[in-house]
Amino acid sequence: MSAIEFQQVKKIFKDGANTIEALKETNFSVEKGEFVAIIGPSGSGKSTFLTIAGGLQSPSKGRVLINNQSFSDKKEKERAKIRFKEIGFILQASNLIPFLTVQDQLVLVDKVRKKKHIENQLFQDLGIEKLVNKYPEELSGGERQRVAIARALYHDPSIILADEPTASLDTEKAYEVVEILANETKQKQKATIMVTHDLRMTDFCDRVFIMKDGILTRREKL
Repeated sequence: MSAIEFQQVKKIFKDGANTIEALKETNFSVEKGEFVAIIGPSGSGKSTFLTIAGGLQSPSKGRVLINNQSFSDKKEKERAKIRFKEIGFILQASNLIPFLTVQDQLVLVDKVRKKKHIENQLFQDLGIEKLVNKYPEELSGGERQRVAIARALYHDPSIILADEPTASLDTEKAYEVVEILANETKQKQKATIMVTHDLRMTDFCDRVFIMKDGILTRREKL
């Protein structure tokens, strides 16, 4: 069963008298346990694709399904509920709250979900169990990104959307972060879509796609 599916999805923007097809008609799906990469130059439509996948904007045509259920055509309030439950976002900048410790970043998630905070294996899996009382400014770039991954995975989403998660990291840390994502995807049967400029990171992926001028095509792995 597909965790996320695009059915004839298209996104059109108006720029004065001009019409811009940011995303041309796209059919696409990712299964549970599958790690997919999307590569392409800036302005090619990758960010538009990812924001539609995450329900942050609606397609102009077509629809997005989450776990075989309609998603993109729901009202924003309902999309937000599904988004919070089913989707974990990992951004290029870790976007941690600067005045909260590592543990409090996750406690905040619990408060929003109105659930009691429970320590889980995630801290150990990501190697951040000794960082729980530190603030973001006390962490290295790789550590901040691992905390961001922990926060994204903490509520056990079925889908992970990662937007350039290694852009600010050196090669060693970048490989470390992507390997963590790959392991989480396989071991916990997540569906992960990673947008990246770094072709080296695609070695961990099951499938690789190229986005160019709003067109998504399959790239054969070398």
